[in-house]
Amino acid sequence: MIMGRFNRHEISILLLVFMSGLLQIHGADTLTCYKSNSPCRFKQMRCPAECPSKSPSNHTHKVCYVNCESPVCKAGCKSSKPNCNGPGSACLDPRFIGADGIVFYFHGKSNEHFSLVSDPDLQINARFIGIRPAGRSRDFTWIQALGFLFNSHSFSLQAKRAATWDEKVDHLKFTYNGNEVVIPDGHLSQWKSSESNIMVQRTSNSNSVLLTLPEIAEISVNVVPITKEDDRIHNYRIPKDDCFAHLEVQFRFHGLSSKVEGVLGRTYQPDFINPAKPGVAMPVVGGDKEYRTSSLLSADCSACLFSPARISNKVDPKMRQYSFIDCSGGSTSGNGIVCRK
Repeated sequence: MIMGRFNRHEISILLLVFMSGLLQIHGADTLTCYKSNSPCRFKQMRCPAECPSKSPSNHTHKVCYVNCESPVCKAGCKSSKPNCNGPGSACLDPRFIGADGIVFYFHGKSNEHFSLVSDPDLQINARFIGIRPAGRSRDFTWIQALGFLFNSHSFSLQAKRAATWDEKVDHLKFTYNGNEVVIPDGHLSQWKSSESNIMVQRTSNSNSVLLTLPEIAEISVNVVPITKEDDRIHNYRIPKDDCFAHLEVQFRFHGLSSKVEGVLGRTYQPDFINPAKPGVAMPVVGGDKEYRTSSLLSADCSACLFSPARISNKVDPKMRQYSFIDCSGGSTSGNGIVCRK
């Protein structure tokens, strides 16, 4: 017998290891897919060992998510940090990747606001900051703040201005319904609204958070500066008294209507044809006029759809769920999305 090869002490250790493994598996989160047209609808999926929880831990930035596109109905892993090469991302100056995996740039204008996503029950705006060196015809711009409208509530987060960058100092500021929210520094520190309709969790000691709107969206955010190397390569001519702290963002939506609008939102329309020209190094798309809003927390752009009074319990049959996809390793995502740059 195999057991005869071990003494009682060794057998006890083996049993402890085995039971520990069972406890780890038993302790894994179980998630459910609710996507209407998925073969996995209403099926429960246990999180895999490499990401046993839907919340980040002290040991990894990977979190578990419901993979409704899995042919075998299994939960998957995603990073709690933004993947600037994945669909739903907005990074750099600013460089977007739509739901179709196509890269495009939207420059907007410094110190103005634009709708990134507008749906009947969700509005996401961005405030741009920027600089226009002498001799240029347009601003260099970056996303400095995000504003959210959902139901009758509002939430905002922004990167605070800083002359010099210190990664140990937190540069994020939050408000909920017009009141400032304080989230203590520290990995996994979190805040939740009294209505439990929004949660913010730090994914590092400072400058990184995961924002969750249950059953609506998850947004991963980093605050980063313009580095001296960035300035040298792109010739931004950043002043010495401002490092232009800005946001890197990646969105994951649980259900958007088929008519969703916005600079990024329109790429989630089932029949959307991206105007970005293929083969161009920096394809720029327009939309300045139809997506400009009067403030960070307004839904008054000409193409905006947000209207709490129009929210109903009816589900759009064309609702689609998109995940954080890693496009860095190949040309396809495995979720019906082709990654192109």
